[in-house]
Amino acid sequence: MKTLVLGCAGVLVAASVAPAAGTAPDAGIQWVTRPSADIMLRFVLPGRVAEVLVKDGDRVKPGDVLVRLDDEAERVKLRQLKAVADDQLHVKAAQAQLDQQRADLKKLEWAGKEGAATEWEIEHQRLEVKIGEWSLEKARFNRERAQEDFEQAKVHVERMVMKSPIAGRVEFVYVEPGESVEALGDVVRLVKTDLLWTDVPVPLTHARRLNLGDTLQVAFPESGGAAVPGKVIHIAAVADAAAETLTVRVEVPNPAGRPAGERVRVLVPGVGKVAAARQP
Repeated sequence: MKTLVLGCAGVLVAASVAPAAGTAPDAGIQWVTRPSADIMLRFVLPGRVAEVLVKDGDRVKPGDVLVRLDDEAERVKLRQLKAVADDQLHVKAAQAQLDQQRADLKKLEWAGKEGAATEWEIEHQRLEVKIGEWSLEKARFNRERAQEDFEQAKVHVERMVMKSPIAGRVEFVYVEPGESVEALGDVVRLVKTDLLWTDVPVPLTHARRLNLGDTLQVAFPESGGAAVPGKVIHIAAVADAAAETLTVRVEVPNPAGRPAGERVRVLVPGVGKVAAARQP
């Protein structure tokens, strides 16, 4: 998955503080909103699309299945690996054989004390016990490897099902059932716009006065000068030396479902008239 950061150009214009109920048409720092999450989903493995369960514009929740790849062959192999991983016959057989070898050793050691068994016979049986211990250890190791192979195959199958990582909206579906997709090819783009972000270039001297959690008024187009409160959620650590600005990210609630990408005006307290400047 890759988060896409949409680039935009903005203009810094003459700014002045105005009441929250209304602002002058040319007041504030003009910039562009973007989704608070913009994610391109991709499969890490190639395959054939078996099912597409969403369409452009659909609302999704975390965990909703979006697209499935054809995994019939992989599921057959998964069942086979599970049968091997669950099989304990080799371990039980090795354990039973070792128990018998240990019992035989005890009998020979008792017989040796009675003079009915030679030292060579006892040593030979001790070696048989050691080999039995190694056989049991190998059987257990092989079963652990089989379980690991099953878990690996299970992850492989799970990766053939694409689920939504966020609550948001399907912006675009790039595939259709029956298509073959390459690894890391674009499949579904998701956006989250119930909260909008705008990364505003605030004059450095004024940006230093802002803190995380501060409220800045944001005016949308065709709002008649009315502004809504936005919250400062990020202040960049590196300034733009050429423009003498610092990026401040403002998060704005979007109950009306306005599209991202609109030009808005952000009112920054204390900002006086500033010469117009365009970001490269």
